[in-house]
Amino acid sequence: MMATIVGVHGIGNFRRGETPGEAARTLGRVWRTHLATALHRAGGPAPEVSVAYYADLLRKPGRQGAGDDLDDLDASEAEFARRWLDVFDIPTGLPAGESTVEVRQAVETLARMRFLGPPATRWFVALLCREVTTYLNHPDNPARSAARARVTDILETTGARVVIAHSLGSVVAYEALWARPDLEVDLLVTLGSPLALPHAILPRLRPAPVDGRGARPPGVARWVNLADPGDIVAVPQGGIARTFTGVDTDEHTLIHTFDFHHAKNYLAHQRLGEILRDTL
Repeated sequence: MMATIVGVHGIGNFRRGETPGEAARTLGRVWRTHLATALHRAGGPAPEVSVAYYADLLRKPGRQGAGDDLDDLDASEAEFARRWLDVFDIPTGLPAGESTVEVRQAVETLARMRFLGPPATRWFVALLCREVTTYLNHPDNPARSAARARVTDILETTGARVVIAHSLGSVVAYEALWARPDLEVDLLVTLGSPLALPHAILPRLRPAPVDGRGARPPGVARWVNLADPGDIVAVPQGGIARTFTGVDTDEHTLIHTFDFHHAKNYLAHQRLGEILRDTL
């Protein structure tokens, strides 16, 4: 069966020991299971899903990139962390510089503010900074263009007209669909998206925002954004609708009390099933 949905994964999905093709098939099965739950809850049909896998493209040679040591962030990664953390208005009491001490302090404070486990939060933030920075570092970064191509290639191959993109995947999908305006998509759903993150992501998008605003890709008929109010990646709250023209729906819905950014919880949520139900 041809895919009805193309999924674009977020951070933390590198699958060691699998080829890109194998990893894409593994994630496709995972996404299919969770989306089937969402659509079952909403009274919709079971989906057929193909995932555009690009995590292998974000691996820097000679670097494991799996630790939780914020002190190991390079200068560009630490700068991304500072710009992202600025959204939360967390005073560090330390001058900005190349040292990551103030980043660690701010992450610890954020964990306490949001009732998150500090070790898990440090690991998550380090991973976020590494993968997002690797993707965004330069407009002509080969990994960036290759990731976008994997999205557009799978859309062409499958003929799917629904795209669901989670976390960093929403950035990849947004740029991919702008790069190929000839690809017609009935529905783009972004989940836990950081697209509107000022300073850290928004101004670095391609195409660049005009007067601080982006827009729905021209081949997309409908754009729906779904975010948990507690999601520390989907910030600032309500930013997608305020920052991008052509967003049809920007909802902030409780996805999970504690695990509010994980893809599985977004994908299995009844509200997503309701959004998809009338399109598939």
